[in-house]
Amino acid sequence: MDETLVRRSKGALATGDAVVFVIECDDAARSAIKHLLESVDLHVVPFRSAVEFLDSGIPETTCCLVLELRLPVMSGLTLQKELTKANIQVPLIFVTGHGCIATAVRAMKAGAVDFLSKPINEQHLLDAVFTALERDRLRRAQEEALSLLRKGFKSLTPRERQVLFRAAAGRLNKQIADELGLSEIMVKVHRSHTMRKMNAKSFAELVRMSDLVQSELLASGMHESAPRAAKLRKQFR
Repeated sequence: MDETLVRRSKGALATGDAVVFVIECDDAARSAIKHLLESVDLHVVPFRSAVEFLDSGIPETTCCLVLELRLPVMSGLTLQKELTKANIQVPLIFVTGHGCIATAVRAMKAGAVDFLSKPINEQHLLDAVFTALERDRLRRAQEEALSLLRKGFKSLTPRERQVLFRAAAGRLNKQIADELGLSEIMVKVHRSHTMRKMNAKSFAELVRMSDLVQSELLASGMHESAPRAAKLRKQFR
């Protein structure tokens, strides 16, 4: 998603709202990781197993997961696979004293942020955690922006959508007016309403929003506007 659609806050990540889940079956190791993360003002929720973690539920806030590779009942890799199947997007950081290159590659290809060997380098773990939290924060911000974009597009009238797609494809107001049987004044009115409803700060931003909307329509293939969007793309680009 274009960065202009995500109103990023100034400064660093607000760690007070973030949660770091730690799954470690060794009490001493779990306590050490918890103490380290809390020393930099992170909120830590520890677990002894993946099953215990799954039973707890995941809050709707910026978070990440630090977990041992070898765990009782369900391994770290199995948990990663189950989270992916359930479409639960929590950034993972593996820590283990039993890993190998092949396992690390497998975990990273599946989306893990990092794969750290024990004894853990504290700074490396902190760096990985903050990278994971920032990744999750940005993902959530993008999803929120996309949700607002969908809501704005849904609020448009059919005529406003016609004007939006043609304007975004580079058609002049006069051309749009001729094609739709409208006056140029009405085209301008529809454009103004579209920008307001889509919360676009500039026409350039509205064009990027239109591209995102059309991409979603074409990808879904189910929305009633998808064929028209595809036709407009082909005709005007």
